[in-house]
Amino acid sequence: MEFYGTLGDACWERETLEALFRAGMTGARLNLSHTTLEACAPLLEERFWPAARQAGVEAKLIVDLQGPELRVGTLKEPVSLAEGAEVLLGAGGIPVPAAALAAARTGDEISLDDSALLLTVVEERPDALLCQVERGGLLKSRKSMAILGVQPDTPALTEEDRRNLDWAARCGVTDVLQPFVRGAEDLAVLRGALAERGLERVRVMAKIENQLGIEKLDEIIDASDVICIARGDLGNSMPLWELPAAQKGIAARCRTAGRSFFVVTQLLWSMEQRAVPTRAEVCDIYNAVLDGSDALMLTGETAAGRYPVQAMEYLVKTARSALSTGRAG
Repeated sequence: MEFYGTLGDACWERETLEALFRAGMTGARLNLSHTTLEACAPLLEERFWPAARQAGVEAKLIVDLQGPELRVGTLKEPVSLAEGAEVLLGAGGIPVPAAALAAARTGDEISLDDSALLLTVVEERPDALLCQVERGGLLKSRKSMAILGVQPDTPALTEEDRRNLDWAARCGVTDVLQPFVRGAEDLAVLRGALAERGLERVRVMAKIENQLGIEKLDEIIDASDVICIARGDLGNSMPLWELPAAQKGIAARCRTAGRSFFVVTQLLWSMEQRAVPTRAEVCDIYNAVLDGSDALMLTGETAAGRYPVQAMEYLVKTARSALSTGRAG
């Protein structure tokens, strides 16, 4: 079974990376919505790969592209959004993609940072959206954004994605995560871009993050190498209490098709701040393994959390405990 962490400030030190590998990590994700492969190349060469070799791990390096995902732009500093206040998205306010401005309509709900914050559009302007804050909090740069129930018209790959793929071979990329896959066509675009760069052997991982991905799951399974059940934005696309059934359903369809899959998002979310996980979190991990997940991935727990190595230890030990009891057939 594979165990992935996400690279970030909390784990970039070589000693921490080596400790993660010794704890059982078999590979790492690099989120290219926040950086570029070119910028990370020195850190990968000087820290990531040496740490893996020192720990005796033949590591995988997964890059998570931007794809059709919506994110807020770069902010000079975090913005505090107070419940009941009005906030402007677009010109003169918080920068957001043009596709979001074109797609949103008055009355639409917009979730930010995996639904940590929620806005309602109260007025459409030529180059902005006036919104009311329904659920407030602190908004940081490059956080995820979703217009609930709306699919904006965005390309499968951005120009930045293509520039990142230019660096994939020299950085040792083994897998590519394609966000918000809407059907086999998105994956065909990605495979074409990989083939143009001589990267046919790189595995294509399809992230299921919305209702369209579930509707087109059969063709996505056929067109991908691995399915990623990405519960953050997937949970934005439905009432949250329906997410467990959606996860179970995707897992069952992957098992039937013989397609590898893995689960990600908030597996050990509390460990970003606490040294010990909740009982619910370890049960979540255990059940994902029993459902047949071939891998598990931590995100903020290793990228920005206070206890990255401890989180990996709990992930690996809990999963191995589940493996010892037997899994779904």
